[in-house]
Order: sequence, then C-alpha cells, then structure tokens
Amino acid sequence: MVRGINKTDIFSDDQDRTRFLERLGVTMTEGQCTVYAWVLMSNHIHILFKSGKYGISSVMRKLLSWYAQYYNRRHKRTGHLFENRYKSIICDEDNYLLALVRYIHLNPVRAGIVKTIEELNIYPWCGHRTIVGNATCPWMDAEYVLAQFGSTSQKNIQPYYAFMLEGVGQGRIKELTGGGLLRSQGGWSQVQSMQRRGQKEDFDERILGGRDFVHAIMKEAGGNQLRQVKAKELGKTIHEIIEEECKKQGISVIELQTGGKRRAVSDTRARIAVRGRVELGLTAAAIARHVGVNTSAVTRAIERMERGNDNR
Repeated sequence: MVRGINKTDIFSDDQDRTRFLERLGVTMTEGQCTVYAWVLMSNHIHILFKSGKYGISSVMRKLLSWYAQYYNRRHKRTGHLFENRYKSIICDEDNYLLALVRYIHLNPVRAGIVKTIEELNIYPWCGHRTIVGNATCPWMDAEYVLAQFGSTSQKNIQPYYAFMLEGVGQGRIKELTGGGLLRSQGGWSQVQSMQRRGQKEDFDERILGGRDFVHAIMKEAGGNQLRQVKAKELGKTIHEIIEEECKKQGISVIELQTGGKRRAVSDTRARIAVRGRVELGLTAAAIARHVGVNTSAVTRAIERMERGNDNR
C-alpha cells in the first residue's frame, strides 16, 4: 500500500495510470514476483503480490522511484510524491489470499467510482477485469486465483464471480485494515473474546495471520520485535487514542494531523506516539501515518518522552 503525500493525488490522468501499470509489469517481472490483485485509486495504490528473488524492498524502491521521477518530470513539479515509505503487510496465504483479492478489487465499488460488479468487469484500473477474462495482463497470475475455486479457466469464473458479489456492501473490514492484535487475530470479535478471558497474545501489526503464523514469521525474522500486550490494553484504536489525547490537551485533531508545530501539539503527538507503541504495538511508521509527521519525528518524540520518564 502506498499513498500520495498529504493524501494528494498520484495520478493526474489515464496516461499516468497506464505508465504506472507498464512499469509495474516490468518491475514485477524482473523481480520474479507474482501479482494476485491490484487497484489504482486516485491517491493510493494496493498491490497483493508474492515477492521473488530480490525481495519486496528492491522491487518497490525501483517501482516508486521511477514513477515519482516520471510524474515530476511530466507535471513539472518537485519534491516527494509518496507519503513516507510504502506500507507492507505479510499475509497468511492459506487463510487470507482470497479475502484480500476481493477486498482490494472492490475498492472502486466502495469508493463509488463504479456502481456495480458489471461495471467493475470492464474497469481498466483494477485487476478484477483480468481475472474475469476481459483483459490480458501477463504479469498477473489470474489462473492461481481462479484455481482456489477449483478452476484455472477464465471461461469458468462463476464461483469467483459469486464470491465477489458476496463482498459487495461489506464496507471496510477491520481485520484487513486494522493493525496490531486486531490484524493478527483475524478480527475484533476475537480480540474481545481474548479480553474477556484476560489473555495475552503475540502479535505484530505488519502481519496478517493467526498466532502460529505470526510466531513462524517472527521466528524466521529473529523474533526480536515480537510484542506481547495485555487484554486490558486492547480496547482502543489509534484513532480513539488521538481523539482522547487531543481532547485532553484542548487541541484539534486537524491541527495535529496537518503537522502543527505548537509546543502543545508536539507534546500531544509524543504522548500519542508512546501510547500507540505501548498499547497497540504499532511501529513508528504506522503511527506517523496518523499524526501528521514523518517516521523519524515519531521516533524522536518517543525517545524524548522516554528520557523524560527516566528523569522523573
């Protein structure tokens, strides 16, 4: 997932979208990656893919750097195009592949860009059109998606089509968009159940999968960033923490999220950052997306708060 800086548009017209897709295809092919779903929105992009020989970082750096340079040249602008670094989430394929394919491909429907699945069938800026056989996209593995429904033929898409229809009207799905334990446990109902039992659980907001999957991924990564939180700390989202702290300090959420630099705003941002890390296990990058500053500013704010606590 990647967004335009300050949520501004990253595509001005269809030529921009076409060039981005051309480069996406080249980059994914060179990186030996497999794409299962994608969508281009006005100010953000979602891509679901399996990383290949060179990993995610190399592929995304090449793709986004090329496009930012192209866009700035064409539109005679300077500066950053994208907001911070792209956000990547490791997904448990067995349990979440199809849910993510559907969720990503229904973005234009949820946004009101297209009204129906029939319109989505021919919508050019989404991978759904390829899966149903109305477009050719050699760098996208539509057959693998269809194989999950018992067929690799685009002539037999009915099960996939029915699955997509079931998703219309679902709206935002917390377990696919939330962070921390909410994501790792697969939904708010599971988190509430854990709260009632007073359980602790391992989680990481960069992983979409259950406990065993989280354990396996973090063990492979060295395990040094796996977090545990108590159930009593799981009752709030980052948005609720932001509203609570802003109300407490008498500042507006808008001023906070648009980079306000007043001392009261900076102090509030630091308190939110600490709570986001301690209570929700969020990374500095995840917190930065909500509080109007970059990742390094969040890191400095947390360090400043921790030094202050140590001095006390």
